[in-house]
Amino acid sequence: METQTREFRAEARFQRVSPQKARLVLDLIKGRGVEEALNTVAFTKKSVAPLVEKVLRSALQNANHLSQEQGLDVDIDNLYVKTAVANDGPRMKRIRPAPMGRAYRYQRRLSHIAISVAERAQAEGLVHRVDEDSAAGPTKQAAAKKTAGKKSPAKKAAPKKATAHKPAKKVAAKKPAKKK
Repeated sequence: METQTREFRAEARFQRVSPQKARLVLDLIKGRGVEEALNTVAFTKKSVAPLVEKVLRSALQNANHLSQEQGLDVDIDNLYVKTAVANDGPRMKRIRPAPMGRAYRYQRRLSHIAISVAERAQAEGLVHRVDEDSAAGPTKQAAAKKTAGKKSPAKKAAPKKATAHKPAKKVAAKKPAKKK
C-alpha cells in the first residue's frame, strides 16, 4: 500500500555562476523543508543565493499550480527539497592580454541549476506503545544476570614503571703519575 509521491522541479539554465560556487549554497538546503530552505537562502551571504531562492520559489509554485490543475492533494507546508543540483553548462572561452604581445586564455563557467521538491511521506505505524510489563522485564533480567555472574578477580597491583636508565658515563681511569 505504498503511495507514489509526486516530484516538482524547476530549473535555471545558462546562469553566469560557476557550478562549484552554486553547489556551496545548494548543499545548505538539500533535504530541508521548503520554509527552512527559503530562510536559509535568504540569510546566506553568497552572491548566488538570490538565484537559488528564485529557482526554489519557482519549484514551489510549480507544485502549487500542478496540484490545483491536476487535482492532486499536495500539502505545500509538507514539501521538502529532494534534490538540488548545479551541473556544468557550456564554457565561454576568453582571452586576456599578456606581456610582450602574448595572450592568456581563460574560461567563464556557466551552470544549470535544478531543484526538485517532493512531499514527505506520512509514516503511519511508526508510533510504538510500550507497556509497563514489557518495559520492566528486560531491565530486571539484565540486573539478575549481573548479580548472578562471577565476580571479577581482585585487581593486581600496577606493574612498576620501567625507568629509562641513562648509560653510565665512562670514567676515565686515572693513570698514576709517573715518578721521576
